[in-house]
Amino acid sequence: MSKKQDNNSTETLVDPRKAYYTDDFPRQRQEAPGVEEKMTPKPDAGERSYRGSGRLRGRKALITGGDSGIGRAVAIAYAREGADVAIGYLPSEQQDADTLRTLLEEEKRRIELLPGDIRDEEVSRESVRRAAEKLGGLDILVLNAGMQQAVKHIEDLTTEQLRRTFETNVYPMFWMVQEALPCLRPGASIITTSSIEAFEPSPILLDYAATKSAIAGFTRALAKQLADKGIRVNSVAPGPVWTALQVTGGQPPEKIPEFGQSTPLGRAGQPAELASVYVFLASEESSFVSAQVIGVTGGRLTY
Repeated sequence: MSKKQDNNSTETLVDPRKAYYTDDFPRQRQEAPGVEEKMTPKPDAGERSYRGSGRLRGRKALITGGDSGIGRAVAIAYAREGADVAIGYLPSEQQDADTLRTLLEEEKRRIELLPGDIRDEEVSRESVRRAAEKLGGLDILVLNAGMQQAVKHIEDLTTEQLRRTFETNVYPMFWMVQEALPCLRPGASIITTSSIEAFEPSPILLDYAATKSAIAGFTRALAKQLADKGIRVNSVAPGPVWTALQVTGGQPPEKIPEFGQSTPLGRAGQPAELASVYVFLASEESSFVSAQVIGVTGGRLTY
């Protein structure tokens, strides 16, 4: 029997320890930013399992890092909930973006592709402008793009990597929110992706953990600033989730086989397991939720 639970099962309860892949991951390595299609096993972004119910009907969303991993799962969920979606991604990730576009267009869902490196301020701002233009507005901004490279010792952390990590993970959030605000009406939602690393940092992810702490602070401060505009701001903090980040240097190669097994639930998460939280935070169901960081961590604590 497969180690991966069939999410279409008619059983009432699913054991969370066995809900998704539980075997050791094959040892593997790709150059960053990586292509999800080449991973073994391929991450589960809910392509076959997510079922929408119109919770975001008529909404218009921009998702950074939307081609693969968590961003891909969010794009699939939003589209199936009735939203029009634009995704940002690096040009080198075109293969993953194309497979996502094919999937959603076959389902008669609208998706716009916006390739570009958002470390560049003008690219960040232009991505927002193009998304609003192509979708006819903007209601949801998901700031999810990220870079993660493991380094064992601070002495080996280069200024180039330090700059690149902050320029990818933190700076675009400021530029994109600034550009999006004129489009966002009361009821709009901004959602960031922070991490368990903001609360329980790994010694080999020093720069990454620092950016994720910054994102948590950014989220809470921005939520207070935008409350009087009727715009909610929240964050999702993933734990160890099987994405291309892990096989492109986010984890040392020797740690890949047992990735995620140290969580209380004993396995890594899959991107599909986060999608419903992003849907909740974008929907009217979370109308009294703002300035929160919601952990999806397999049992690790985010406070």
